[in-house]
Amino acid sequence: MSRTLSAYQQRVIGCLLEKEVTTPEQYPLTLNALTTAVNQKSNREPVYEMADSEVLDIVESLIERRLVSLQEGSGGRVSKYQHRFCNTQFGDLTLSEPQKAILCVMLLRGAQTPGELRTRTQRLYAFNRVEDVERTLADMIASNWVKKLPREAGKRESRYQHLFTDSVNTPSYSVPQEESEPTTDASLVMRVSALEQEVAELRQMLEAVLER
Repeated sequence: MSRTLSAYQQRVIGCLLEKEVTTPEQYPLTLNALTTAVNQKSNREPVYEMADSEVLDIVESLIERRLVSLQEGSGGRVSKYQHRFCNTQFGDLTLSEPQKAILCVMLLRGAQTPGELRTRTQRLYAFNRVEDVERTLADMIASNWVKKLPREAGKRESRYQHLFTDSVNTPSYSVPQEESEPTTDASLVMRVSALEQEVAELRQMLEAVLER
């Protein structure tokens, strides 16, 4: 089974992997909840503005490839979606919990340093030290799931990129650069991102209650 993903497919799979862990009571996701997760402003890079119909097109392309499956809601009124990307009976890709957390964050935010990955995976898996992240990345490199990028000029750490990408897709649903939120104090940005994610998850919980 091929797992080479376009940029939009990466976002959908990443969201399903993330919400499976952070909001298990709401997983699988309705189309509305999945669109909210895809367009979430925190913990996403780039930020997208996609309609339900656009997300549905991507989901259907993943269903055709057997990387996503549909689960009918109660009474067949609401369709819900779940990934079949890894750790399922439908494929041979099996990741450990720390490996899955790293890949999820990479699918949602692209290439990152070990330090960034340690910070951004906290809700998925708590790495005690950066060295633990580096060991996990080394295992993923050996499995040909991740590669280490050349260190950029002026940077202290190299970034790591997952290899489940077609590397040719340029996002067209992105928020224009001038509309993106400016980066200020790093700790403030992290706190705001955490609050935005909590709001998004609360919205999904409310939507689930209203759909019952």
